[in-house]
Amino acid sequence: MEVKKEHNPEKKDNQLAKTKKKKKSSNFPLGFSVGFLVMGIITVALVSLLITPMTKNNEPQFTIEDAKVKTAKFINEILLDGKDEISIKEGIEENGLYKITVTTSQNQDVDIYLSKDGELFIQEALNIEKIKKEKKDRDATKEAENKPIPKNDKPVVELFVMSHCPYGTQIEKGILPVLETLEDKIDFELKFCDYAMHQEIELDEQLQQYCINTGQPTKFINYLQCFLEKGDSKSCLAKANINISRLNSCISATDKKFSVNANFTDKSTWKGNYPTFNLYKEDNLKYKVGGSPALVINEITAKSDRDPKSLLSVICSAFETPPEECSTELSSAIPSPGFGAATTDDNSKASCN
Repeated sequence: MEVKKEHNPEKKDNQLAKTKKKKKSSNFPLGFSVGFLVMGIITVALVSLLITPMTKNNEPQFTIEDAKVKTAKFINEILLDGKDEISIKEGIEENGLYKITVTTSQNQDVDIYLSKDGELFIQEALNIEKIKKEKKDRDATKEAENKPIPKNDKPVVELFVMSHCPYGTQIEKGILPVLETLEDKIDFELKFCDYAMHQEIELDEQLQQYCINTGQPTKFINYLQCFLEKGDSKSCLAKANINISRLNSCISATDKKFSVNANFTDKSTWKGNYPTFNLYKEDNLKYKVGGSPALVINEITAKSDRDPKSLLSVICSAFETPPEECSTELSSAIPSPGFGAATTDDNSKASCN
């Protein structure tokens, strides 16, 4: 005798409902403060493996223009709640995502990533290989800093900075009294990092300083002293009596040789988010310069506080026989970061990198 099984759809649905786990609502800690975007932790490399763009007739359903509009609306209306406003600078496809560059009210550019279906908003994508390389460079720099500085009769001192990095200008103000004290007892050269973090004005100023230093070297220190006061390049050119015609000729030739402005326009040449400045690229690679400032003495990365007294001491330690100028009492006051003659009690080793 055949026994019929009971068929009750309603009962089955109730049983299935009991076995399903309820999903918790996700409250992602967006944490936007005025003008700043909080760092996320999702990397492009990982996310791009998980996202398949939705297409229709070989055309994206959610376009790059849609991504720009949605990003601006989401940040301004939801994250900033109308209390501040960002603007969209540009948008491109990158690593299987839409990369949207936004500009904050503080004129900072921040990269945001959206999935190609417009559903995932990624506040910062961390490039795994880039971070691994940066760590390797930091480890190499620490190792180099622990090496003793070799001695010779005329130490070679190389200082790498960015012209508008506040910590670069800080150490420049600290080393100027040392240069005036030691004069030709050392072989000093101011050099620049191979990328610029402070917009086009930094590229222009570094080209200018390079050309003054190489083409009119006797006037360079006077120009630099003036520039470090207020960052007023135009008035300092006049004060240092710089030959403008020779300066412009050098800037034009140097720019052409190293493609400074061409590389600024071509973002494919940039080092991460910053334009390249390749006048001292080989030296940057040689010493593993990771930012501004970096002090190199006799081809060894040196550690020093940024006051004149400390800088004189570390440079003089590189002499085989220190000259009497090394006994000069210089100020131990630490110059403040940025332009101006103020001093600070903060002895941190902050840098632009």
